[in-house]
Amino acid sequence: MKNLAVYCGASKGHETVHLDHAKKLGHLMGELRIALVYGGGSVGLMGAIADAIMEAGGRAIGVIPRFLDEHELGHKKLTELIVVETMHERKQKMIDLAEGFVAMPGGFGTLEELGEVLAWSQLGLHNCPCGVLNVKGFYDGLIAFADRMQADGLLRKEDRDRLLDHEDPATLLDQMAAWQPPAELKWEHLKRENL
Repeated sequence: MKNLAVYCGASKGHETVHLDHAKKLGHLMGELRIALVYGGGSVGLMGAIADAIMEAGGRAIGVIPRFLDEHELGHKKLTELIVVETMHERKQKMIDLAEGFVAMPGGFGTLEELGEVLAWSQLGLHNCPCGVLNVKGFYDGLIAFADRMQADGLLRKEDRDRLLDHEDPATLLDQMAAWQPPAELKWEHLKRENL
């Protein structure tokens, strides 16, 4: 991977471990020469990972909607800051630029972005690995929910396996580098299930 999209909170949260892992992932990406593609913010975990990757000599590409940039939330010291008009354009641009996707701890926005890239992967719209940096069990509930979807027959095993997870940034990046997309999506199973 040359470019990795990272979704994360615009807040730091109460747990210092989240901030520590943002910095750890940023430094690691800088050392590995994996460019950061992210939401362009200067605050919270977003700002922390961008600062860390640049400290390590890496590249940080931010994508931010104009209304957020106008509130002075855009990071002004990035390798590149791309200003778009809407949240939809922001998400599409990040997907277009990335070769993999990681969700760190965050709120509804982070969850929504992760859900979209997983769904697009399932539909064959991209073949990039998707993972969560499961800091201090932050995503345990989501992982259990994905397992429940599979157990209830609403998610195929090969689609459940699209969601990678680990607490350690280096291990997660190794999992993503080794990930192979499932065979091309076959639509026939949906037709057979609904006969």
